[in-house]
Amino acid sequence: MPDKPIKAMVVDDSAMIREFLRATLDAQPDIEVVATAADPYIARDKFLKLRPTVITLDIEMPRMDGLTFLEKLMKAHPTPVVMFSSLTQHGAEATIKALALGAVDFVAKPVVNMRENLPDLAQEIVAKVRSAAGVKAKARRVSPANMQVPRKVEVDEVVSLTKTPPRPGGPMIVLIGASTGGTVALEDVLCRLPADSPPIAVVQHMPEHFTLAFAQRLNEKAHITIAEAQDGQPITSGVCLIAPGGKHMLVERNANGYYANVKDGPPVNRHKPSVDVLFRSGVNSAGPNAVAIIMTGMGDDGAKGLKDLHDCGAFTVAQNEESCVVYGMPKAAVELGAADRIVPLERIAPLVVGLWSQATGRTVG
Repeated sequence: MPDKPIKAMVVDDSAMIREFLRATLDAQPDIEVVATAADPYIARDKFLKLRPTVITLDIEMPRMDGLTFLEKLMKAHPTPVVMFSSLTQHGAEATIKALALGAVDFVAKPVVNMRENLPDLAQEIVAKVRSAAGVKAKARRVSPANMQVPRKVEVDEVVSLTKTPPRPGGPMIVLIGASTGGTVALEDVLCRLPADSPPIAVVQHMPEHFTLAFAQRLNEKAHITIAEAQDGQPITSGVCLIAPGGKHMLVERNANGYYANVKDGPPVNRHKPSVDVLFRSGVNSAGPNAVAIIMTGMGDDGAKGLKDLHDCGAFTVAQNEESCVVYGMPKAAVELGAADRIVPLERIAPLVVGLWSQATGRTVG
């Protein structure tokens, strides 16, 4: 049998989790679990011997917690890591720290009935391990194995496209969508913006609780106000609202300006919140007055929405391949001809500031 291109190591103090991850990953034609470890000390020894391509890492473990191990690993031997985190507020805060330390992505553990609910995570785990492997070795990208994939719901099932989009001359709003690698990329963009910035609405693919911790962390660092969106909350100058995990966020407009419409609904492109839902709502509420940015992420969520915004006259931006952790969503948008501009990560914030200066007629920054 030929060698499998992706070598994975599973680090978790739960024997049940270790066996589940080992069996799930080993069943794939392109992934081999070369080692499992119950704690970071065992993992360190096995890592040095076997040099895995990707590591799945628990946060709460005996002798050394996952965050400490991750920090040491990234300093000495940078390796793609996917965190396996509890779906709690504490787990969310720790996961946000892990992403800031260099983890590529995370999978949230079920809170209840773990044994029964773990199989539902198989597809997500496999996809994220493959994506993480591609961060350092893009040539190793392979087609997904045959797995039962849920029906892909299109954006039209959640929000339809208006036949009469707004006209130019209305207030500017910035719409941003991101996924894998987006937490660090969004921090780079949002924390560079001055207090005098346009209204901003963001979708970052995350489950419930994680978006609140993410927004709180960013708000502590940024000059603008950043919060997890609540239904009906105004989106005003100097304010950035992040879509709550497990809900869709639409941008609506009334006589007082833009506001968030937070609603339930089926996952679109298998995501909730979905970037396509945000972008489609931007066509309806802002039209050519929107600035839309699609950033690092796996898959194609947001690509069609960016094309809709481009076609109605909005200014559209895609992050370039070189600065993406995963060049999936921006690539799909670029291939559709949806991006007016393709820029590196460090140029996104200055671009937003420049567009805001033009829109307001004053020097900003």
